[in-house]
Amino acid sequence: MKIYNTLSRSKEEFVPLEEGKVKMYVCGPTVYNLIHIGNARPMIVFDTVRRYLEYKGYDVNYVSNFTDVDDKIIKKAIEEGVTAEEISKRYIKECKKDMAGMNIKPATTHPLATQEIDGMIDMIKTLIDKGYAYEKNGTVYYRTRRFEGYGKLSKKNIDDLEAGHRDDAHKLKVSGEDEKEDPLDFVLWKPKKDGEPYWESPWSEGRPGWHIECSVMSKKYLADEIDIHAGGEDLIFPHHENEIAQSEAANGVPFAKYWMHNAFLNIDNKKMSKSLGNFFTVRDISEKYDLQVLRFFMLSAHYRSPLNFSDDLMESAKNGLERIITSGAKIRDIISNGKDGKVTDAEAKLLDEAKEYITKFEEAMDDDCNTANAISAVFELVKFANSNLNEGSTKEFAAGVYEILDKLCNVLGIILEKEEEKVGDEDYIEEMIAKRAQAKKDRDFAMADQIRDELAAKGIVLKDTREGTKWSRA
Repeated sequence: MKIYNTLSRSKEEFVPLEEGKVKMYVCGPTVYNLIHIGNARPMIVFDTVRRYLEYKGYDVNYVSNFTDVDDKIIKKAIEEGVTAEEISKRYIKECKKDMAGMNIKPATTHPLATQEIDGMIDMIKTLIDKGYAYEKNGTVYYRTRRFEGYGKLSKKNIDDLEAGHRDDAHKLKVSGEDEKEDPLDFVLWKPKKDGEPYWESPWSEGRPGWHIECSVMSKKYLADEIDIHAGGEDLIFPHHENEIAQSEAANGVPFAKYWMHNAFLNIDNKKMSKSLGNFFTVRDISEKYDLQVLRFFMLSAHYRSPLNFSDDLMESAKNGLERIITSGAKIRDIISNGKDGKVTDAEAKLLDEAKEYITKFEEAMDDDCNTANAISAVFELVKFANSNLNEGSTKEFAAGVYEILDKLCNVLGIILEKEEEKVGDEDYIEEMIAKRAQAKKDRDFAMADQIRDELAAKGIVLKDTREGTKWSRA
């Protein structure tokens, strides 16, 4: 399996740091509003990367944070007259709803920045002790020039950055600009302003800078050195560049072995912006399309290629997805109503032929997770199934083809059988109850509530008792 590494600007063979295990960190959203379709692309892309790594047998520790303290969150809280915590909790809950709609697997850990402040203070102390950071009037800055490798991810030359800064081409300024030793130094900790949430620190009552948050959460939930760090290409500079500088200076080891970045999403060939009136949230899209269509659309292009969003392309994705789902339903019908008995010799040969599509699919995914070509392999399998399966086929043959289709679709996060079709299945209900129990155990109460609400919407009522959760039909 080869991955395009932004650090080397080349495709590299993926070799994990620890055999059989993958440590993967993906930058999550800042939760001050409903997520938009630009946020959805990295969520879908890297969920698919994770699924494929798991398909290949890796144990993936997948960490994706929520940035729950930020200027935008504070601004929203002030506008509504509520606390920043109320805003972040509300939109984390809404984000998880959208993620479930896009069939994005919950991360191994979804850390919250506000719960990791102590770790951030500790890392800042380490950076100060090592001479990489300094304090001025309650603000702590990182000495960018002290880190020799600065610019290695973005391929930016620090002297050019300084010139650009003088020309105001790169907006790296913060309040207290004149206190910095160097214009390129960035903030690790900043004092509070009136009405802002704050935490105690050795330097001031304040809050962390954005960049230090991910460095600390990655270290705590994964390791000093991780396999894959991923996110949108807009994060390469300065966010990911600053993460590298902080982490490698503090920990003394390389931060991430592979860096993966998805390209931008445009709307009708224009950059998405509220001022142009072409800004869409995932919730907006859900009013017109099943979010499975959005997922399928996102995977229809290679993740490193710019992707253009339009109604025509969404309709095309909808039709493509329906072809696959319809084929799946047809195969399930044959499994139920086909002939009993063993696979015939002719069917055995056809099953061997069907397995060739697995090879095509894997070749595509092994080539830097080329989901567009992987989808082409799925379409070929669908064509094969439609041509070779009929009411005269054996149930076993149909089941063998369905197993292949389901396995490949699962990697892409395509749901072949809608939950409402399965809701009469008691095994399914019990599975969802077990997932809810695990969510409660993990203190992910938002997810637990979501599962309960989803079952309720399908006419399944849950009642928590001393003996466990009981269910009944409404």
